[in-house]
Amino acid sequence: MASAPRGRQPRFIRRLAPGVHRLEHAYVNCYLLEDETGVTIVDAAFPTSWRYVRAALGEIGRSFDDVRALVLTHAHFDHLGIAHRLNAEHGIPARVHPEDHRIARHPYRYARERTPFLYPFKYPRAIPILAAMTFAGAVTVRGAEAVEALPAEGALEVPGSPEVIFTPGHTMGHCALWLPGSGTLITGDALVTLDPYKGTRGPQIIAGAATANSTLALESLDKLAATDAQLVLPGHGDPWRDGIRSAVDEARTVGAT
Repeated sequence: MASAPRGRQPRFIRRLAPGVHRLEHAYVNCYLLEDETGVTIVDAAFPTSWRYVRAALGEIGRSFDDVRALVLTHAHFDHLGIAHRLNAEHGIPARVHPEDHRIARHPYRYARERTPFLYPFKYPRAIPILAAMTFAGAVTVRGAEAVEALPAEGALEVPGSPEVIFTPGHTMGHCALWLPGSGTLITGDALVTLDPYKGTRGPQIIAGAATANSTLALESLDKLAATDAQLVLPGHGDPWRDGIRSAVDEARTVGAT
């Protein structure tokens, strides 16, 4: 993929773990899980991410015809981006926990503890991040008309066979995905290494500008820590390679904002 200013154009990293690849576009991560049966897309970024997902699939010798599932850690607009088009053109529904079905259909109607509009004034370092997200289509995301229920636990029969861990708080239907074979945990926004509303880096939960219940989000960190994962792949920010327990410890230190 062509180089461009960080956050405005994608970065694709192959094989973070066996069969696990990362695409970052406008400070949002989506992941490709692949095995002999095909590809699972985890989280759907922005509407303009379509061509970058297509290019990423091409880099691993795949195409949209190989995609068997779209799994959403949660249904916020910056994780829902290509879901509508993926269903319209390839018949693939979005799999998301039932508590987030309403958000999936109406991506700008979600619970949060604080208004997001004052954050750029308090945290000006977040302005380039929010600008990149807007440029990528954050305000033009279409709701997903086809959704299927994601269970709160258990292995999914999709490529990569991730196990679902119910981690409510950021949204009330948020789920993480655990890949025990490689010790890899996709945390979604239950734990991130970049908060796009504050521009702060390092393990943390996302600010109340986009979190429904910070107290519950902090409690859900226990479920993440229980996996004892070695590689942590967040919804925003770089991978964390020092283990989930150290990430959780840092996130608790930061707390809620």
